Amino acid sequence: MGRRGLALMEASHLLSVGAELGEGPVWIGDALWFVDIKRLHLYRHRPESGTTDRWDAPEMVGWVLPSHRGDMIVGLQSGPHRFAPDTGSFTRIATIDADLPDNRLNDAAVDARGSIFFGTMDNEETRPNGCVYLLDHGAVRKTVLDATIITNGPAVAPDCSHLFHVDTLARTITRHAIAGDGTLGPGDPFLAFSGDEGHPDGAICDSEGGVWIGFYGGWAARRYAPDGTMTDEVRFPVANVTKVALGGPDGRTAYATTARQGLDAAALEAQSLAGDVFTFPVAVAAAPLVPANS
Repeated sequence: MGRRGLALMEASHLLSVGAELGEGPVWIGDALWFVDIKRLHLYRHRPESGTTDRWDAPEMVGWVLPSHRGDMIVGLQSGPHRFAPDTGSFTRIATIDADLPDNRLNDAAVDARGSIFFGTMDNEETRPNGCVYLLDHGAVRKTVLDATIITNGPAVAPDCSHLFHVDTLARTITRHAIAGDGTLGPGDPFLAFSGDEGHPDGAICDSEGGVWIGFYGGWAARRYAPDGTMTDEVRFPVANVTKVALGGPDGRTAYATTARQGLDAAALEAQSLAGDVFTFPVAVAAAPLVPANS
């Protein structure tokens, strides 16, 4: 344990992929799934056997989640699609932001009811065109969250009571009550960060409602208790930590994606593992992953 009970540890290298923008890790069954947004790759890694499969997506791909139908739902640039790993085929569910061709889907979470909350963003990271949407039983609707340049998370509490919305460039996280129909309430401040900590990126909730956050440019992932107290800090040998997933046989193994994006030649030489996948143990297990109801 570190200072004042804070758990401090170092992440271990797991898998070499050199992702330009590794993102969206999620543990499904016996495997870690994740994406490389900018290189249009979708990955499945089975730690027990050490095997890794890769599919090429037709557009930038932000996330992958299981569906109750037995296939996957993935967030392509233009909207959510069904993905069949056996054939590698993609089938459109809905088109999002058709009037904003530079937008793309960025991050997502499925709640305990099987609804998917997902965010969009301006791919150039300059215009406040990002919004949060809800995909529920095949229908998509926009939530009331304010538009932002880069949406991240969202993370959903295991009891579906709250959604945590990350505004990456503003370095803030707000907490929103979730009504029974998925409607979001006004945002209450949850966390705010300084420049020294990097930018908060992907976020997830564990089984106790703790929030794990990857910090882009922050060389770390951190866990915060439901009251906002930091309980864990994990240091990385690379700067751009994008998102954490919890999985493994007992749900107590963390996996984290990272990114090479934005690093110049000198930084890439110093950070030879940038874009790879890392792992570390955690004390609090993953929340159950419910297949999407769409």
